[in-house]
Order: sequence, then structure tokens, then C-alpha cells
Amino acid sequence: MIRKALKMKVYSQYHGEYKRRHDEIWESLKNVLKSHGAHNYSIFLDGETDSLFAYVELESEELWNKVAETEECKKWWDFMKDIMETNNDNSPKSVELKEVFYLK
Repeated sequence: MIRKALKMKVYSQYHGEYKRRHDEIWESLKNVLKSHGAHNYSIFLDGETDSLFAYVELESEELWNKVAETEECKKWWDFMKDIMETNNDNSPKSVELKEVFYLK
């Protein structure tokens, strides 16, 4: 299993809205993530810095990268673009974090 961590930003006035939207995440998007090999996907918020920390375990980087090509993912990005930092294609601006420690 591949462990991946990412950092993103949510606008400070939308912390609650970000959580609410994820509490109600679409079943169809869950299915896309799972069918593309994502497991144990968690997102954490640092309310002091508006930083989001995402952690996901993947079966394959190749499968994971294909999620971005799906209509469900693109619709989700459109749905979320008003409450977080995004790129021109509405994907979340994100920075992949380098693993420096792992306790098995």
C-alpha cells in the first residue's frame, strides 16, 4: 500500500462548510475513490492556519491519478472551488508532503 499525504488550504470563514460538505460527500464520489484504489482517506484541519492535511492509502499511483479525469471528481472540484484555494481547473491547490518517519 502506498501512503500519500497532501496539504491544502480552506478559507478561514468556511471551516464549518468544508466539514459539512464532506459529511455529506456524494456516494458516487466515494465509489470513484474506492474503485480507483483509495483506502483510509482522512482529511484534518489546522484551524489556526486554515491548512488541510489529507492522508490516503493507495493501491496504485496510476489509478489514483486517473481519479482527476472522472466527471464526479470534476463536479466535486466545481462544488468546492468557492471555499478553498484552487488551480485554474478548479482542482485544489495542493502540496505533496514527503514522508520522513513511519512506525509500523
